[in-house]
Amino acid sequence: MKGKETDTMEKIVSLCKRRGFIYQGSEIYGGLAGTWDYGPLGVALKNNIKNLWWRMFVDDREDMYGLDAAQIMKGKVWEASGHTGAGFADPMVEDKKTKKRYRADHLLQDIGVDAESMTLEEINAVIKEKNLKSPDGNELSEAKLFNLLFPVHMGSVADKTSVAYLRGETAQGMFVNFKNILDSFHPKLPFGIGQIGKAFRNEISPRDFIFRTREFEQMEIEYFVRETDWEESFEYWRKEMLKWIELIGLDMKKVHELDVPDEERAHYSKRTIDFEYDFPFGDRKELYGLAYRTDHDLGGHTQGSKVDLSYYDQDKNERFIPHVIEPTFGLDRTILALLSTAYTEDVMGGDTRIFLKLNPLITPVKVAVFPLKKNDKKLQKKAREVYDMIRAEIPEVMYDDNANVGKRYRRQDEIGTPFCITVDFETLEGKDGPKDTVTLRYRDTGAQERVSIHELLATLHAKLSTKR
Repeated sequence: MKGKETDTMEKIVSLCKRRGFIYQGSEIYGGLAGTWDYGPLGVALKNNIKNLWWRMFVDDREDMYGLDAAQIMKGKVWEASGHTGAGFADPMVEDKKTKKRYRADHLLQDIGVDAESMTLEEINAVIKEKNLKSPDGNELSEAKLFNLLFPVHMGSVADKTSVAYLRGETAQGMFVNFKNILDSFHPKLPFGIGQIGKAFRNEISPRDFIFRTREFEQMEIEYFVRETDWEESFEYWRKEMLKWIELIGLDMKKVHELDVPDEERAHYSKRTIDFEYDFPFGDRKELYGLAYRTDHDLGGHTQGSKVDLSYYDQDKNERFIPHVIEPTFGLDRTILALLSTAYTEDVMGGDTRIFLKLNPLITPVKVAVFPLKKNDKKLQKKAREVYDMIRAEIPEVMYDDNANVGKRYRRQDEIGTPFCITVDFETLEGKDGPKDTVTLRYRDTGAQERVSIHELLATLHAKLSTKR
């Protein structure tokens, strides 16, 4: 990271901690690299994104089935899927003096060498040729492949028979439940299974805040099709993913599609498109992925489990292994992209103002209600009435009477609250009349208007509504 991008990234990280979005994992014990804890506003933001995704891709569709699979899975699952082999491993080097470990491809990337498609031998040759040192300036070991799965021991005896794994991706839970969905619901092709959940990868060198972590959350679909229909389905899901990106409010100018070349695709993929984003740490990196996984997974699990995972088409009297289109949405990367898109600085009233220009659909607090004066009991009572009225229909509302109104506005701007309502003395002057109004203030412009309390809910609902 360097220059303006470094500055922006540091500001986002600072805001996230200051305002209760994201904290360092195990912070009071010095932190645990690659882990992050989501605070109250971070949880609210995550839930709003997940709920919107689930509604769009599961609830609003007739061809989708939801799932929440276990996070710990048998070792044989990952053997059958190919994740215990070289296809799910990163090149690792070790500082011979400090014993710190690093991803070799990342160190090469830092000096301008793209090692994405290099073999282990080629990586070691470049390290030797460039006389590459560790970040601490020490000699490095040869690069070796390091598997990313987290092994866990089940039961009271720790031996080879007790080894299971924290799932390295959410996909395998959907594949091993394919037959259960068939038996329970008898769906017709094409159909999909959707899941939101945690995945775990033992990253050698996690970095860039919540971009590359050891524990992360995925929103993922496995969509089952006939082999002859995969290209049409692939294109359909490409467009659906673009609709989602636009819906949540990402800057479309920073979104780029990359058709991943053969030598860089995952071991299970015949075609992959990466939706890349210009992240604030100065790099264009993968945000989402769309993969054609062929019948790799169902075929592999049929062979590994000896359970028939084929699909029977009654209309055509055919039995076959379906092929799979996989749209994958990284939730943590979504949040980082949204924060970087939304982070804005402008000058208002002679001072620099920081605000998050988040889409009201997903912002953790949609409305804040203030009494003009903290110690005026009549204002407080009326403000509480307005707050309770709004909360009954819009749960993402906050009551705020801490400090003066100007500071409250700045605080709400920083957390992305699109609308602030101030109950003042004019509010109290009329009852059920034209003077029974409040000040409605808009985050993006700072503009204010008087709105009748009787029309307030209708006004807010109209401004918070979504066009889908």
